[in-house]
Amino acid sequence: MLEVRESRPPRPPRLFDRVREAARVRHCSRRTERAYLAWIRRFIFFYGKRHPAEMGASEITKVLSSLAVEGNVAASTQNQALSALLFLYREVLGQDCRGSTTWCGRSGRRGFRSCSPDEVRILLSQIRGVPRLMALLLYGAGLRLLECARLRVKDVDFGRKQLVVRGGKGDKDRVTMLPAVVKTELARHMEAVKQQHEEDLRRGAGWVELPSALARKYPNAGHEWPWQWVFPATRMYVEPATGQRRRHHLHESVLQRAVREALRRAAIPKRATCHTFRHSFATHLLEDGHDIRTVQELLGHRDVNTTMIYTHVLKRGPAGVQSLADRMTGL
Repeated sequence: MLEVRESRPPRPPRLFDRVREAARVRHCSRRTERAYLAWIRRFIFFYGKRHPAEMGASEITKVLSSLAVEGNVAASTQNQALSALLFLYREVLGQDCRGSTTWCGRSGRRGFRSCSPDEVRILLSQIRGVPRLMALLLYGAGLRLLECARLRVKDVDFGRKQLVVRGGKGDKDRVTMLPAVVKTELARHMEAVKQQHEEDLRRGAGWVELPSALARKYPNAGHEWPWQWVFPATRMYVEPATGQRRRHHLHESVLQRAVREALRRAAIPKRATCHTFRHSFATHLLEDGHDIRTVQELLGHRDVNTTMIYTHVLKRGPAGVQSLADRMTGL
C-alpha cells in the first residue's frame, strides 16, 4: 500500500528574506539593501539574538544612544542605523516606531577636498594603465566612481563627444562631456576590450548583467557588444540562476588603491580620494568662468544650492570676499 504523507505547510520566509523582498519591491539599491541588513543584524545581536518583533521604539532608542555615547559614531552613521531600523519596523513588521525618530542626529556641514590643476596633473602622472584612464574621466567629465565603472559601450558617443551616465545618484540619467584628451586612448582601450569580448564569445562566455528586467525583454542583449562594460573585470564568473559565464565591471577598489598609491608617491600634503577629482572638476570649471547652471547639469545635481558649495572655494577666498590684509602694503 502506498503510504500517504501529510503535506506540510510551507515555512514562512525568514526575516532577512522579507527585508530583501521589501527593499527590492521599493527599488532600493543593492548597497542600501546590504547596509540595512548589516544594521538589522547588529540590532539583533545587540539584544542577544532576540527577534525584532518582540522589541520596539525603546530598544531602538537604546541602540542609537549606545552608538553615539559608546561608539562615538558620526551623526550620519547614527541616522543610517535609524533609517534601517525604521525600514524594518514600518515596511517589514508593520509596526509604528515614532518615538525613536526623536533620536535623529544632526549632521554638521563638512567641507570637501579639491586639488589645484597642478596637483591634479601630478596625481594623474602617477597613475598607470586602465586606472589612469578612469581617473581622467573622473576629472574630465565629473563622474562619480561607480558611474565611471558602470559605463557601457553604448554610453560612449565619440561623434558627439559626450558620455551618457545611466542610473546615477537618485537613479537619474544625465549627459556629460567626453574629454578630447582621452578620446584616442579610450578608443584604443575599447578596441582591446572588443577583442577580449569576441574571444569570450568563442569560449561560450561574453555575457554581462543587464539592468532591471531587460534580460527577459531582450534575451540575447547580454552578450551583444553595445551592452558590454567599458571597463570589464579581468576574471569571469558563473551566474547561478542562468549558468551564464559573465564579466562584471572592474571593481571600484582597483581605482581607489591606485589613487592612494599615486597620492603617496606624489607627496601631496592633502587627503584625496577618487571623489576629489569630481570636486576639482566643478571647482575648476567655475574658476574658468563657466555658468553655475551648466556645472549643475554636468554634475547631475537636482538643486543648484548643492552646486553652490563650490563657489566658496574659488581663488578669491570664502564667498569671494577679499581679505582686508591684502589691501595693506609693507607687511
